[in-house]
Amino acid sequence: MLQNLSRLREDAILGVMAKFRADPSPLKVDLGVGVYRDAAGNTPVLECVRRAERGILDAQTTKTYVAAAGRAEFNDAVIDLVLGRTHPAVADRRVICVQTPGGCGALRVGAQLLRVAAPAATVHVSDPTWANHVPLIGGAGLRLQRYPYYDAAGRRIAFDAMLEHLNGAAEGDIVLLHACCHNPTGADLDAQQWRAVAQILLRKRLLPYLDLAYQGFGEDVAADAAGVRLIADLVPECLIATSFSKNLGLYRERVGALLVIGANAHEAAAAQSHVLQIARSIYSMPPDHGAAIAARIFADADLSGSWIRELGAMRGRIRQMRGLLGQTLRRIGGDGRFDFLESQRGMFSLLGAPPAAIERLREEYHVYVMADGRMNLAGVMPSNAEYLADAIVRVLR
Repeated sequence: MLQNLSRLREDAILGVMAKFRADPSPLKVDLGVGVYRDAAGNTPVLECVRRAERGILDAQTTKTYVAAAGRAEFNDAVIDLVLGRTHPAVADRRVICVQTPGGCGALRVGAQLLRVAAPAATVHVSDPTWANHVPLIGGAGLRLQRYPYYDAAGRRIAFDAMLEHLNGAAEGDIVLLHACCHNPTGADLDAQQWRAVAQILLRKRLLPYLDLAYQGFGEDVAADAAGVRLIADLVPECLIATSFSKNLGLYRERVGALLVIGANAHEAAAAQSHVLQIARSIYSMPPDHGAAIAARIFADADLSGSWIRELGAMRGRIRQMRGLLGQTLRRIGGDGRFDFLESQRGMFSLLGAPPAAIERLREEYHVYVMADGRMNLAGVMPSNAEYLADAIVRVLR
């Protein structure tokens, strides 16, 4: 039977990771893999996580299952973080939250729910988008279509083209939206643009599917959820996938959640029954350790205060590295081609380089970015910014 299988192409992100690890050069720079790094190049365990984890391990008496929906106090805290305690949808009991194995698990469970609810619908995905969106959502059997999002030449959102596309979508279609820190462009909708999108969703009866993977990495925890909250205010139904890999550094613990907002409490409860059955058929029960850590942090004023400070430091470091690289590129290159780096948010931006230049960066300068030019700015360090900027200018001449 296995002889009928042909070898699949290597995953793009994992392939870049493997090449970087195999490169013996002391000059190598990793701007590929999408994880946060501190000034020493490490992906740290947050102090609030260490303290919460110690308390959990000291008090833990069993490793039995928690619940199919995950830890209740975690789910309640996620609703508060994403929508706020006073959001009308919460008061109306129109919101359900189910813990999932990371944001990827949330995206896939949500896609499976949509496959049941609207099998003929098309999911409209931004062009460009995170590479794993397509297999996670398309793999559920949903049809995908791209909508214009980023003007690569102008280094800005192609908003008019985006609206024109959404206006042409069929009633009942689904629109996948990056809630903040757009991956891979770093270019986010502003408040006025969010409102315009919400009005089209409402008028065309399109279902928003929001991916909130970087809450707290743009402006702050509340501001980064503003678009989500506005959509939830104006549109009766939506799905929200959220992740705590970045903002709590819980990458390997796989901590995520899927929120579903229904038009009424009855529809929300029905959606939950389907979500739990879908989860049961895929992974049965969610992992608990990371969710227990997150729940303890969110519930404890001292730990949550520590988290907000540590998250602010991570966000501040990325902003500083954006500024440092942008200014160094301006000085070495003699122009403002890369000034956009300082106005974008989150870990990612697009270099805007052809494939040949991306290959030269890797082969000649040991600088690793994704094939589409996505750069993880958390990989920029004070010690490598000069070398990195010089390499970029050289390959783009």
